[in-house]
Amino acid sequence: MKYDYLVVGCGLYGVVFARQAANKGKKVLIIEKRNHIAGNIYTEEIEGINVHRYGPHIFHTNNKKVWNFINNFVEFNRYTNSPIAKYKDELFSLPFSMFTFNKMWGCITPEEAKKIINEQKKEIQYEPKNLEEQAVSLVGRDIFEKLIKGYTEKQWGRNCKNLPPFIIKRLPVRYTYDNNYFNALYQGIPIGGYTKLIEKMLDGIEVKLNEDYLKNRQYYNSIAEKIIYTGAIDAYFDYKLGTLEYRTVRFEDEILDVPNFQGNAIVNYTDKETSWTRIIEHKWFQFGKDENGNDLPKTIISKEFSKEWTKNDEPYYPVNDEKNNTLYLKYKDLAEKEKNVFFGGRLGEYKYYDMDKVIESALNFCEKELK
Repeated sequence: MKYDYLVVGCGLYGVVFARQAANKGKKVLIIEKRNHIAGNIYTEEIEGINVHRYGPHIFHTNNKKVWNFINNFVEFNRYTNSPIAKYKDELFSLPFSMFTFNKMWGCITPEEAKKIINEQKKEIQYEPKNLEEQAVSLVGRDIFEKLIKGYTEKQWGRNCKNLPPFIIKRLPVRYTYDNNYFNALYQGIPIGGYTKLIEKMLDGIEVKLNEDYLKNRQYYNSIAEKIIYTGAIDAYFDYKLGTLEYRTVRFEDEILDVPNFQGNAIVNYTDKETSWTRIIEHKWFQFGKDENGNDLPKTIISKEFSKEWTKNDEPYYPVNDEKNNTLYLKYKDLAEKEKNVFFGGRLGEYKYYDMDKVIESALNFCEKELK
């Protein structure tokens, strides 16, 4: 065999494994069907701006081990995620904090805000059965109608009454004047972009782009002792039990000859009438400056549109409802019977992972596999 490990997919999970395996002296080949490294965290520099090609990625974690690992490769800036919600002609702070409650109801103290929310929460006197009930039980009817309903139904293409409650459970709700979206000890974005991070992690590791494992698996299986597969688990089995569902997104990008379009990296459009879910202004992930600290004269925006996934699209968000999770478990049973093939990452595990959780999962697997 030419390689100890073949890693299918050059996203975060595959690259973390490859780096750790190479550090242990293993011979590794990564193949990637796209024409670039870094999977969905890929950034491309345009006009001095690192454009997040597959949507905004803000690294955040409470896991010091993960944070220390990732900081071995690049330095992170101090970017803090503080998105804005635009409902028609009104602007609100996200996450839901005292800034939000003050704008919504004019209340000043946490006690006033709690009183309003507790009164509205009385509507749900039972265990929430869907996303709408879960949201109302967390923040009340007013916030649900203005800031959650339209955005969520555009994002998922389903009525909030038909979505599982867990999707909204991690929504931050704070009775403080703190508009840091993530409640994480460590947060930021790699200086120079995520592609630079992945390039550093891949130092000395062989990578082949534009290679489709599933179209040529017999050959690839013959050149490596073991396979780390990070593609879609149902695609690996040729969808023989059925197709897992995803949401996907598309972007309309514009280079604008102005220094500032919206004054924030992310603005969510929460009314149902606006067709896009949010607008990303990429320069604010790096505070509007290039790597030398110079102000950037232009800006780049991306309007994000959510839609149902087809087999020609890039899958983004697993639809982790009961039907799909049941189907995934059937595929997982098949995966566990595969000899010398290991499934990992967001697609391989059909799980909506944050980046730190992908790294944590990969490092945990490395500890078992690379003894």
